[in-house]
Amino acid sequence: MNEMLSRAVTGAAAVARGVRDDQLDLPTPCDGFDVRELLGHLAWTAAMFEALARREQPPPQDADHAPFEERAAAVLAAWSEPGVTEGTSPTLGMPMTVVRQMVLGDMAIHGWDLARATGQDYEVDAATGEAVAAFVAGMAPRGRRMGVFGEEVPVAEDASPFDRALGLSGRDPAWGR
Repeated sequence: MNEMLSRAVTGAAAVARGVRDDQLDLPTPCDGFDVRELLGHLAWTAAMFEALARREQPPPQDADHAPFEERAAAVLAAWSEPGVTEGTSPTLGMPMTVVRQMVLGDMAIHGWDLARATGQDYEVDAATGEAVAAFVAGMAPRGRRMGVFGEEVPVAEDASPFDRALGLSGRDPAWGR
């Protein structure tokens, strides 16, 4: 799982680095977010997930997208510590293994969102796609109730696992093509 998380976080950071200033107001496949807002969301979630890994209180939500690369490195370091997935998150009341799956899904899916919005290449390997699809399938009903996921978008029967995850999260895998 650490290799998948590393690929997802570094992939999202690479896409973020490739965003130009003239793209910040573009829409994204993540409903309600333009590129600037999604970058800010990613930066804040990285800081939040780092705090959760360290069993600290998450920071207040902010929209500053500038520190994403620094925060991406910090979240990856925090989730690489020995024993990080043991026990339950004191803040969320969920097993830490589930919280780590949340980090993986958030980084992989939002990395895809940013790439699609800005015309960048973005690949998710098969193992990561399978892991994200399994997580999203289990969380989709709750995610929809919480407003985190949109309504399911149907995908082809032979769609990749990651495309299935995108559809389950309310995204059209063909967005922007």
